Amino acid sequence: MAHNPISTLFNIQFPIIQGGMVWCSGWKLASAVSNAGGLGLIGSGSMSPELLEEHIIKCKAATQNPFGVNVPLLYPNAEAHIEMILKHRVPVVFTSAGNPSLFTKKLKENRCIVAHVIANTKFARKAEEAGVDALVAEGFEAGGHNGKEETTSFCLIPQIAAATNLPIIAAGGIYDGRSWLAAEALGASAIQVGTRFAASTESSAHIKYKQTIISAKEGDTQLTLKQLTPVRMFKNNLYEKLEDLISKGTHSDELKSFMGKGRSKKGVFEGDLMEGELEMGAISSQITKTESAKEIITNLVETYQMARKSLINNDFLS
Repeated sequence: MAHNPISTLFNIQFPIIQGGMVWCSGWKLASAVSNAGGLGLIGSGSMSPELLEEHIIKCKAATQNPFGVNVPLLYPNAEAHIEMILKHRVPVVFTSAGNPSLFTKKLKENRCIVAHVIANTKFARKAEEAGVDALVAEGFEAGGHNGKEETTSFCLIPQIAAATNLPIIAAGGIYDGRSWLAAEALGASAIQVGTRFAASTESSAHIKYKQTIISAKEGDTQLTLKQLTPVRMFKNNLYEKLEDLISKGTHSDELKSFMGKGRSKKGVFEGDLMEGELEMGAISSQITKTESAKEIITNLVETYQMARKSLINNDFLS
């Protein structure tokens, strides 16, 4: 493919990033994506520091290509995860859900490439000031934790492109080469794909969770819990109970108590489709089968090339 700032930055073949999703993105998925020419990410949010170390070691053994770790900064193990990343010289770190200035300087001093996930221009500027190398502009179509503003990817990407000089990775609502090309037209240099990889063969998620993604229909996901941390999830029994509490004006502390701990693990990793938190993006309604990471990347590249050719030939406008 032609010169691309993200491909050059991460030293990867294709500007395709796999989302670092909790309970889905272990070493098997990350290494498979990296071996297929994208950038695989280990999702450290569901791991202890010791488990993260195990996944880093196994990922290094499984691929000779660059890979990274996604670190949610608000999680209690964030600092220990950063130290583990530095110990094993992981080349790329994606930070999210927190202040980008916390660890960016330290990571850069240790020759890590740093990208930060944002959902508005305010934090895009903060991340640029902190010295990150790239931004992930995540629209509210994305699964899991999200921005309170509910800004769609189509609105967010050009706003971030106008507000900063950093290369942009588009996330949220990315399914195939058509959405990739659209993101590129809006100012993104690369894409980050989450839910499609969550349903992949190499994903560590429970088969029942993957089947729920595949069977999801339009409107089956919703952004909720804006009183705490906004999250897009599948509308299951847990969601209905949660919405009932919210409609009654339940205090945020009570909502936090109701959710408790381990809801995401219960849903995504253990396959409890009733009481587990089934985080997934709105794009799930387009996913119809489980594929390998290589098949997903091949399809993304082929459909991107087809969409680009069709646009150039004016087929979309005829």
